[in-house]
Amino acid sequence: MRPSTRGITVRWRRPAARVLVAAALAAGAGFAAAPSLAAQASPAAAAAASICPDASVAALGPNVCVFTPAMSQAAVQNDLNAIAAQQVPVASQFSSQRYAVLFRPGTYGSSDSPLVFQVGYYTQVAGLGSMPQDTVINGAIDVFNNLCTAGTQDCNSDDNFWRSLSNLTLNVDLPSSTPDYVPPVQDAFGAGCANTAQMWSASQAAPIRRAIINGSVVFQDYCANNNFASGGFIADSKVSGTLSFNGNQQYMVRNSAIGGAAGCPQGLWNMVYSGVQGTPAPVFAGQCEQNTVLPASPVTEEEPFLYTDASGGYHVFVPAVQHGSSGPSWSGGQEAGTSLPLSKFFVANPSTPALAISAALARGKDLILTPGVYQLNQPILVSRPGTVVLGLGLATLVPQHGNAAMIVTPNSGVKLSGMIIDAGPVNSPALLSVGLPGLGGSSSDPDLIQDVYFRIGGAETTPVSASVSLADNASNSIIDDVWAWRADHGNAVGWTQNTGATGLVVTGSGVTAYGLAVEHYQKNEVIWSGQGGTDVFFQNELPYDVPSQSAWMSTPTQDGYPAFLVSPGVRTFQGYGLGSYSFFNQGVDIQDAMAFQAPKTAGVQFHDIFTQFLTGSGSINSVINGTGAAVNSGSHGPSDVVSYP
Repeated sequence: MRPSTRGITVRWRRPAARVLVAAALAAGAGFAAAPSLAAQASPAAAAAASICPDASVAALGPNVCVFTPAMSQAAVQNDLNAIAAQQVPVASQFSSQRYAVLFRPGTYGSSDSPLVFQVGYYTQVAGLGSMPQDTVINGAIDVFNNLCTAGTQDCNSDDNFWRSLSNLTLNVDLPSSTPDYVPPVQDAFGAGCANTAQMWSASQAAPIRRAIINGSVVFQDYCANNNFASGGFIADSKVSGTLSFNGNQQYMVRNSAIGGAAGCPQGLWNMVYSGVQGTPAPVFAGQCEQNTVLPASPVTEEEPFLYTDASGGYHVFVPAVQHGSSGPSWSGGQEAGTSLPLSKFFVANPSTPALAISAALARGKDLILTPGVYQLNQPILVSRPGTVVLGLGLATLVPQHGNAAMIVTPNSGVKLSGMIIDAGPVNSPALLSVGLPGLGGSSSDPDLIQDVYFRIGGAETTPVSASVSLADNASNSIIDDVWAWRADHGNAVGWTQNTGATGLVVTGSGVTAYGLAVEHYQKNEVIWSGQGGTDVFFQNELPYDVPSQSAWMSTPTQDGYPAFLVSPGVRTFQGYGLGSYSFFNQGVDIQDAMAFQAPKTAGVQFHDIFTQFLTGSGSINSVINGTGAAVNSGSHGPSDVVSYP
C-alpha cells in the first residue's frame, strides 16, 4: 500500500506561542532580539547558474537536480560528473557548495550500460518514489578513498563525511571495463581495482537509509594502502549481499535486512546491530569479535522524505513511530504515516531571513531548507507541535551573534532532519535546543532529530565557539544518526581557536539515541541527565589537543573528563555498544581516569562498552567507574567491559 495522501491539521493558538517563546528566553537558549519583520513568502533564490540546468526545478532552487527516466543517460551522467568533479576532491571538504541529486521514479542505466558515479562532500542522493522500489539504478554509486599522502600510495577515507544515499533500489552492475571515473580514482593497485565492487567508503555523517541494494557493499575501499575508514550508519534498508566492513573501526546498522557481514583484520572495534535481520552472532571478546546485537529496536521513527505522486506533484512523507521493531519499515508493502503536500511547506534558501522563516512556521507552515549555507542573525524558532523541518543537500546553518541556530519549543511531534549546524564567531550557549525542560513529551509522536550534524571549527576561517552543540530537553524524543564534531583539522583549529565544552546534553526523560558520535569536545562529550534513557551505539574520540593535564581536570582530584557522563541523580539508563578512544597528540602525558562515569545503581546498566588507544601519548585508565583495564601505548586495547554493573 502506498503512503496515504491525507494531511494532518494541528490547531495552534498564538498565546501559547508567546508562552513558549518566553520560556525559551528564560531557559537561556540564545534567542536574539531583532527588528520587526512582516511575515513574507520565501524570496526567490538569488539568480545563479545551475550545475544541472537540464534537471533544475524552480521551486527547489539551482542546487537541486531532479533527473527523470526520459532524460538521456549521457545527459544524466554529464550532470553527475560535473557535481562529482567539484565535490569529491578532499579540497571540497570545507567548501560552501551543497547539492541534492534526486531521481524521479523509473529506471536508470542497465546491466549492459550501467550508470556509475561518485558521491562527494555535501551531496544528497535520493529517489523520489513513495517506495524504494520505485526508483531503480543499475550500476554503482560510489565513495572511494580520497585523502591521500603525497608521494605515497596511502589513501584513506577517514575524512569522507557529509553525504547520503536513500530511497532507491541499486542493482549493483559493474561495467565490463573500467569507466572513466570523474574525478579519476586514486587506484594504487592498478587500473580497474575500483571497478571490482560497489564501494561506500565513508565515515561519519554519510548515512544509507531506506535503500534496497541488490549485491554486496564494501565500506572500506581496498584500492590503496593504509585505507582506513571510521564507521557509518545504515537504517531502514535491505542489502541482499554482504556488508564488507573490512578494517572499519565501528558501524551502526538499524532496522534493516542484510545478507551477512564480514571484516577484519585491523579494526571492527564496535559493530552494533539493532532490529536487523541476518546479523552475525553476538559476541564481545576483543578485536574483530565486537558485535552487539539487539533483536528489536526499542522505539524508532524513520526519516521524513520528499517524493512525487503519479501526476508529478511533490509531497513529504512522515513515517509513524514504531515500538519494538525489526527490519525495514516498508518491507511489508504497507507503511504507516502521513503525507504532506509541498504547498504546506515554506521553501527557504540561504537569502531568506531567519525571522521570515520563523514567522512562516508560526503561521502553520512546515519547512524545507534548500541546499546552501544560511548565515543566521537570530535563531529559527520552531514554535508549533508537529512541525517538519527537512534539509536538502545538507543545508548548513551558522549563527552569527551568539544565538542558537534553531530553537524548538514544543516537546512533541517536531521532525528535524538533513542539516549541518556550524558554530559561529560569537559563543552560542547551544547550537540547537529541542524542547523545554519539565514539559514532558509524546511517546506516540516524539520529537525526532535525524541526520543532524554539528561542527565546531574547520569550515570557518576565524575562531568559533559553542558551549553545547545539542541540548535535548524533550522527553521521549529520538536521536538517530547525530555526529557532533569539534574539528581536529581544517581552518582555525586549536585548543583556544574552536572551543566547545559538550556535544550533547540530554535532560528529557525516556530519550532514545541510535548511532551517536561525539568527538573532541573539551569537557564531557555527553552529559545524560534524563531518566529512563537508552543509547544504542556511541563512538567517541577524546580531544587530541589537550595542552596540559591541569587544563583538563573534571575535579581537582580526577584526571580528565569522562566522555559519557550519566549524571548522579539518574536511576535508570541503558547503554549498548559504547566506545571511547584516545589520541593525545601534543607530546604531553595526558591521563583520563575513566571514559564512562555513572551512578552505581542497578537501574543504570551498560552492555558491551570499551576503550581503545589510537596513538600519541597518555592513557585512559579505566573503562567505567574504575572498572576495566587501562589502554595506552603499551596496551592498545580494546579494553572491554561486557556488562556493568
